[in-house]
Amino acid sequence: MTPHRHVTDTERRARLAIRHALAPAFRATSPEAVTRAMTVLHATEPATVYLSCQARMAAFDIQDLNHSLYAERALIKQLAMRGTLFVFPRDLLPAAWAGPSARVAATARARTAKDLENAGLATDGAVWLDQARAEVLTLLAGQPDGRTAQDIRAAVPMIDVKMAVTPSVAWRVLTHLVLNADLVRGTNTGSWYTSRPRWTLMQHWLDDLPDAVSAADGYREIVRRWLHSFGPGTENDIVWWLGATKGIVRKALAELGAVPVTLDSGLIGWLSPDDLDEVSDPGPWAALLPVLDPTVMGWQERGFYLGPHRDLLFDQRGNAGTTAWVNGRAVGCWVQDTDGTVLVRLAETISPAEQRLLDVEAQRLTAWLAGFRVSSVYSSPAMRTP
Repeated sequence: MTPHRHVTDTERRARLAIRHALAPAFRATSPEAVTRAMTVLHATEPATVYLSCQARMAAFDIQDLNHSLYAERALIKQLAMRGTLFVFPRDLLPAAWAGPSARVAATARARTAKDLENAGLATDGAVWLDQARAEVLTLLAGQPDGRTAQDIRAAVPMIDVKMAVTPSVAWRVLTHLVLNADLVRGTNTGSWYTSRPRWTLMQHWLDDLPDAVSAADGYREIVRRWLHSFGPGTENDIVWWLGATKGIVRKALAELGAVPVTLDSGLIGWLSPDDLDEVSDPGPWAALLPVLDPTVMGWQERGFYLGPHRDLLFDQRGNAGTTAWVNGRAVGCWVQDTDGTVLVRLAETISPAEQRLLDVEAQRLTAWLAGFRVSSVYSSPAMRTP
């Protein structure tokens, strides 16, 4: 298929600013709007979800997100692509359950069964896992408010056993139930920067469960939303982000009528057929994004926004640390001093005007954190270097 047109890196950065609600004129007005802008939000670290919203909203309060997550339940935490925890808009859950969650569940089930057998905990790991799942579901059927992992381990002794390989047996059972949409991480009993959920039956958490869809329909819908948030992106970008196969991605692109475009990298990118026009200039902007923010983790081919800084801003396992952005480029990271003041560490020389933009964002984030120091297990070389 002949490429429709050429999309420069400059235009890609403009799209990023607008679609990701990062340029001031395009900031979102609610956590749900932020999540939809990004398709999903990374939630591996609890604080990331809140900081991702703070960066994309002119005025963000922690309780705004808590309300969406735990009261209104318009946003739901779900294990999905690549076995990663994300926050999904409620209406996108069926697509996740049928597609990426089911794919990860099948792999996780086989691995857990084998590990149980190798550890001598079961002669048939699959049978053991089914029994453990049934016992947890029976326990929680009478607990509409859910129970903590500690409570569940105490009530279901068969999962409270040790195994040499990680993660723990109890954790594997609970997460497998989440992947299969039987359980959900319900109310958080900890602070906004910790994860201490009450594991709850999905049917208790959502009073009206969305209708199921096929795997093909689920993948197609997620790819459709990804193209709006991140397009143009390459086939490899989508395969990596989705944790799927080229066959799955190619089928979804074909069914969507996605249109190829050429990129400055020399690669072919894809856009939705109703999204081919050039976007407007979003104006100057800066942003300070948290570790594993969905913007920095949105593509596998990252040259158009990372430049030469990949090794500085990502750890050796491919996890992004904090990032400082100016006009669509990641130019450094941010850390905090002992008083909680946000400090920007640059990886390249920027203009005085760009520095002022970053200073404003550093002051804004410092004020929002109000002295609280965010910790993380994901620390890039740039964050570790004084």
